[in-house]
Amino acid sequence: MAAQFDSIDAYIATFPDEVREVLEQTRRTMLDVAPDADQAIAYQIPTLRLGGRNLVHFAAWKKHLSVYPAPDGDDELSRDLLPYAGDKGTLRFAYEQPIPYDLIRRVVAQLRQRHAPTGS
Repeated sequence: MAAQFDSIDAYIATFPDEVREVLEQTRRTMLDVAPDADQAIAYQIPTLRLGGRNLVHFAAWKKHLSVYPAPDGDDELSRDLLPYAGDKGTLRFAYEQPIPYDLIRRVVAQLRQRHAPTGS
């Protein structure tokens, strides 16, 4: 049976030091853009939620960090994300390369902008 996590901290604690550092920095980067987001586990991976809805997920895999979903609607951002595009709106950032936290920041900003309720 797969592990069940009750918090992002519990999820992160299961990884080796170098992966934990990437996950912690990813969380900090995302929270810089969405400081009012709730931290949760959804689909057994770390998730930031706004207004009761999932904003962004991130997960550690053997060789890469994944961020879900990849936003659309910004041509420049979409071009910048092409090298990291995976299946079904997944972004994959290989651990063997420096993680582009500024790009992750832009992803969350775009998702947050599209997530905003109408009339705000």
